[in-house]
Amino acid sequence: MPVPPAIRNLARRFVASLCGTGLWLGTLFFAGSLTPSLVPRDALLQGALSGLVFAVGYGLGALLRALWRFLGLPNFDEGTRGRWMKGMAAASCIGIAVLFLWEASEWQNSVRLPMGLEPVESARPALVGAVAAAVALACLALARLFRAVSRLAADLIDRIAPRRFSVLAGIVVTALLFWGLGSGVILEAGIRALDSSYARLDDLVDDTLSRPSDPMKTGSTASLLQWDDLGRMGRRAVAAGPTAADIERFTGEPAMEPLRVYVGLNSADTIEERIDLAFQEMLRVGAFERSVLVVTMPTGTGWMDQAGQMPLEYLHRGDVATVAVQYSYLASWLALMVEPTYGADTARQLFHRVYDHWRTLPRDTRPRLYLHGISLGALNSDLSVDLFDVIGDPFQGALWSGPPFPSRTWSQATAERRPGTPAWAPRFRDGSVIRFTGAENMLDQADAPWGPLRIVFLQYASDPITFFEPGSAWRAPDWMNEPRGPDVSPELRWYPIITFFQLGLDMALATTTPMGHGHIYAPEHYIDAWVAVTEPGGWTPDRLEALKVHLRGLMPN
Repeated sequence: MPVPPAIRNLARRFVASLCGTGLWLGTLFFAGSLTPSLVPRDALLQGALSGLVFAVGYGLGALLRALWRFLGLPNFDEGTRGRWMKGMAAASCIGIAVLFLWEASEWQNSVRLPMGLEPVESARPALVGAVAAAVALACLALARLFRAVSRLAADLIDRIAPRRFSVLAGIVVTALLFWGLGSGVILEAGIRALDSSYARLDDLVDDTLSRPSDPMKTGSTASLLQWDDLGRMGRRAVAAGPTAADIERFTGEPAMEPLRVYVGLNSADTIEERIDLAFQEMLRVGAFERSVLVVTMPTGTGWMDQAGQMPLEYLHRGDVATVAVQYSYLASWLALMVEPTYGADTARQLFHRVYDHWRTLPRDTRPRLYLHGISLGALNSDLSVDLFDVIGDPFQGALWSGPPFPSRTWSQATAERRPGTPAWAPRFRDGSVIRFTGAENMLDQADAPWGPLRIVFLQYASDPITFFEPGSAWRAPDWMNEPRGPDVSPELRWYPIITFFQLGLDMALATTTPMGHGHIYAPEHYIDAWVAVTEPGGWTPDRLEALKVHLRGLMPN
């Protein structure tokens, strides 16, 4: 079917209007975006990323060309020579794009295969290219709208100001307008929609979970907290195993029923009231009478990682009490953006309420006190305590898994790691206070024995929540240096600006990896960490290996 002349003319004018410098730089950005990063990407998301990155590169090229013209420097793209140069640029860009699309599948497989995933489909390059083209065209259309509005603004300002000033002023005014619409209207509406949807999701009742009949359970008829107010994640946390019977079946020894105190966001109106409810519930169930007491912070949605909770309860044969208070029902990235201090405030007040009571108890009978959290929960748990406040009577330790890159203690320990140790497996000073571990147990790599306070960071080299760096836009992160982490592609390379966008998408995809990679932490790796932090008795290496197999079998694939 022949293409109508009107469409041909429109396409011809569009191609003629493209900036050659923008095409070159955009194609280089597009090619770089196809290279691997930390986690696998499907074809649709890869195409969206590549189209966006092409648009960023094209925009930078067009901006450089506009600056060239603005400064009155000679033009080389006018007339016959300019058309010829633009045609050569377009042909070269198409060739580069096709070549890199052809290689993109192998690059993705270099990420997928170490994680035990199947290779990508053979038709993937075509889909990636089509999606990227659509996204790039949409971005270019938006950019042209920006240019049209800025020119209109410049023409209006031109009546009262010199031309060059009016051009700059028009760009600034248009940028402020677009930013205001984007952040004040579109982004705000999106956040409100997400807030509403997460709130409804938090209120959903799982029909498979019934109100516990055990009076020692949070949410039971004897509890100070209502079952429905715990929220979806709270109800799941309380209902999840193991029970004393489960632990006894595996260990063959007597066990206690683990205590889990959870206060939902809807349980009270203020942080202070929720903390008080948690403390009173702890007193009611005898949490301070257990051997191990854990103050844990959930993620933004209120989720508690059972892969991290269950190993501790098995290792101590159920003689564990855990307390958690929900501070949000939003996804962690959204909670960090919308209410960045709320989780830290909750964590700080909860810790001090528990710690102030704990330190009044007799030293020889009080429980050992630990902190725990994953992801945003790890960040907030870290912010809950100032070590100078507890140095006279310290708690026993902390296990923080998948700490986000802004985490205070993690950042300092990683930055001050011993020379020669990689950023993904650092060694901090003599190892008497802080140690790092991952899929491979590295907790015995220390020059000194543990001191009275033990802090362990559990992290995977492929976790972008931990290893994203804003500075990756202009410099290569340290974790890219050799030696690389065991599940990081050897084909990964740093590219200015491009790597920043790749890692940004990786953060959104961090929980789509198989367990044991990315931001999905496996129970067997928690076992090694909890053993180092809490020193449970009666476990031989063979029994620990059996426990790892047992708990991995309980986790969904």
